[in-house]
Amino acid sequence: MATVPNVDNKRYQGLIISIALFLSLIGALLAFTFYTSNLLERNTALIDQTNQVANSAQAVIKDLFDLDSSYGEDTKSPHIQRALSRLEQNTTLITNSIAAIEQGGTITDEDGNSYDLPKIDSNAQTNIAAANEQWKALEPKIQAYLKDADNVMVPSADELTQAVEQAKTSSLFINDSLDSLTKDVFNSAERQATTIRLIQVLGVAAIFTYFLIFVFFFVRRLRETDAEALAARQETQEIMETVNTGLFLLDKDLNIGQQHSRALNNIIGSDSLAGENFTNVLRGRISDKDLKTTQQFIEQLYNPRVKEKLVDSLNPLNKVMLHNLSEDKNLDNRFLDFKFSRVYDNKDIARILVNVNDVSDAVYLEQRLEKERSQNDMQIEMLTTILNVNPKIINEFIGNTQAHIEKMNNILKNPGSSQYELEGKLKAIYREMHSLKGEASALKLHSFTKIASDAEDKLHALQNQGQLSGNDFLPLAVHLDDLLSLSNTIATLGERINRSAPTAAKSSTVQAPVATQNPVADHAASNADFDGGLDIDLDNEADDDLLSFYNEFTKEIAARQGKQVQLKSTTLTQTSIPANLAKPIKEISIQLLRNAVVHGIESPSVRHATGKTDVGIIDLEVQDNGSNFMLVVQDDGQGINYDSIRNKLIQEGSFGTEEANQLSKGDLLKQLFSSGFSTKEHSDEDGGRGVGLDIIKAKVKEYDGKLNVNSELGQMTRFVITLPKA
Repeated sequence: MATVPNVDNKRYQGLIISIALFLSLIGALLAFTFYTSNLLERNTALIDQTNQVANSAQAVIKDLFDLDSSYGEDTKSPHIQRALSRLEQNTTLITNSIAAIEQGGTITDEDGNSYDLPKIDSNAQTNIAAANEQWKALEPKIQAYLKDADNVMVPSADELTQAVEQAKTSSLFINDSLDSLTKDVFNSAERQATTIRLIQVLGVAAIFTYFLIFVFFFVRRLRETDAEALAARQETQEIMETVNTGLFLLDKDLNIGQQHSRALNNIIGSDSLAGENFTNVLRGRISDKDLKTTQQFIEQLYNPRVKEKLVDSLNPLNKVMLHNLSEDKNLDNRFLDFKFSRVYDNKDIARILVNVNDVSDAVYLEQRLEKERSQNDMQIEMLTTILNVNPKIINEFIGNTQAHIEKMNNILKNPGSSQYELEGKLKAIYREMHSLKGEASALKLHSFTKIASDAEDKLHALQNQGQLSGNDFLPLAVHLDDLLSLSNTIATLGERINRSAPTAAKSSTVQAPVATQNPVADHAASNADFDGGLDIDLDNEADDDLLSFYNEFTKEIAARQGKQVQLKSTTLTQTSIPANLAKPIKEISIQLLRNAVVHGIESPSVRHATGKTDVGIIDLEVQDNGSNFMLVVQDDGQGINYDSIRNKLIQEGSFGTEEANQLSKGDLLKQLFSSGFSTKEHSDEDGGRGVGLDIIKAKVKEYDGKLNVNSELGQMTRFVITLPKA
């Protein structure tokens, strides 16, 4: 861990002053160079301007002589017009330029660039004054001529003659004065340039000399500082060698300091950490979400307005699991606990000190304890169910669970390679798992329900992934094994209760099936060992208990859905269900009741708004017609919304808009009963996966029965299931 010596700021005062002086010298030289460059530019402009005045004066004399010799020619001729235009332009230019040169004013060149002319010395002032005096004698005569030069009605010969005569006298004086002026300006500019070069050479020499002194002095100081830092680093290294926890510093950019404890390499599992970015060290070993949260967390630690204790409670690396990136599969993932503390320099936050410990043993111990607590809670939940539910219903549930698991196991073992066969296996397994979940949910066996729901999540994901392969089904074996284990636990608990009860009070015996090690290969063997579970002869009470069972089931679903429901039945307790139909009737009833509560009955506010009572009514009736057995489930809810089915088909892309609009109610009902289709926007424990009606259709088909649906929008929905008794 790098340490910074506690050095007073005065130690660096000389360095700061020297650098400031060095920069000041460079700045002064640059400023002087800029100033002199500007001055030379102005002198060049002055020389150009004097030359331009001299050239313009020559042009004026030439044009006057030309106009004099051409007098009498048509004034509108191109020749005369060009001469007059040049004469007027040059006259104006000479007047303005002489004034600018005399006063050091601003001039504009032919390209439109403006220049400030410098003040001229006394000799140049004398020459420009002499030239101006001669020009003032000539310029009025030129203006007098130009006044009526192009007017044929006004004679201008006298004015032209006077201007020519004056030009003969003044031109020589003007040219001599301007030549002398140009020489004076050029000599002055040359003297200034020589002085500038001398000053620049001296300035560069001074800066270079100062730089050499600066380097010599501070290199010696730097060596002394390095020696002190090396001694401090060695002391720090000795300390860090003996620390058993991982210690390192983080800067604002999340870079690890050059010094850290030796134990850190073993804890993190990396040989090179000094100077590495902390996020790169963690990337791939924790989730991207935790990594992003860690970056934000450390940024908040550097925010002085945020209290350290408050931020510490948000630490995302508290007992976090670090995934093993090594190729050695024998190495387990480890749990590390990171603690972050601010390191202050006076009142400023300089670094973040990180202390990391390997807490894998403690976490694994907590996990084992939590697993044991979960198992105890699960057994208490199951024991409560056994004690409060008719043993015959428990017995049926255990038998049905074994049957569902065996059926799913057989489906998994059946060969299938084409997409059609794999999709068929997926739908069949989905139906069995959903039926099992429904029975478990009805008995309030939340452990069963949770495992089945997790399995349904995987099945739902497989439905949406498109292309399927045989390997996609392998993870389901784990869920089957867990469900079978829970089923065996219920049977074992029931057996223990019977053994502990008095002999006279025992009315059943339980033979617990042997738990399997391989769910895919051994489910059938487990079923063969199961011979009836809780064989309690309570047929007289069974139908009453079944109605109570259905009633509790519907009320629990209604509570989760925020609804109020009343289940009614006048025939369930009076009609004996054939033994061979007891299982399908129960499975279909569970699915229909759940469907009625989730999709049929409205929420109290909606029912109230439509003039209905807040409590929805569901009727469940059974009827023995001799050769057939009928199950009727009717609710007074919102009915089947065929437009909603149509819109959902369009939304999912199953049908185009025009094609969907042509579907009849019968066609829409077929879609409603297809696997994976649901009008519910979001799935939950009670519905929305599109499996319940698919189960009903499959069961009716399996028993060669009939299914009839009648619905009135906003009023009711009635399902009539007819199953042959033979």
